[in-house]
Amino acid sequence: MIIAWVLSLLLLMASLIGYLQRTTTLEIVAIQTMQASQANFILAEKSLLECESAITHFASLPANQCNVQSLGKQLWKVSTLGKPTLESVVFLGDVSTTPVRLSWRQAFQE
Repeated sequence: MIIAWVLSLLLLMASLIGYLQRTTTLEIVAIQTMQASQANFILAEKSLLECESAITHFASLPANQCNVQSLGKQLWKVSTLGKPTLESVVFLGDVSTTPVRLSWRQAFQE
């Protein structure tokens, strides 16, 4: 009877160790995925800022890095290409050559 009880405890401990190994592995994968996503998001934001600052000089816009569309009345929609896709609406006044970001969003593709 004692042998059966000891064996059941050993099997319980073995299953607990297996469960802990699986959850630790999943946590490591989740952390690495979050770090990669954050790095991609930061690169997309830097790309968006570059495109916004160069909006007054269309010839110097980075190639294959952003998409610029006129919304009329000195409003411009600037969006990054690739994933994640960030979009912003920028106002470019007559007097000021500095673009002003009016709105910002992450575009999710369906």
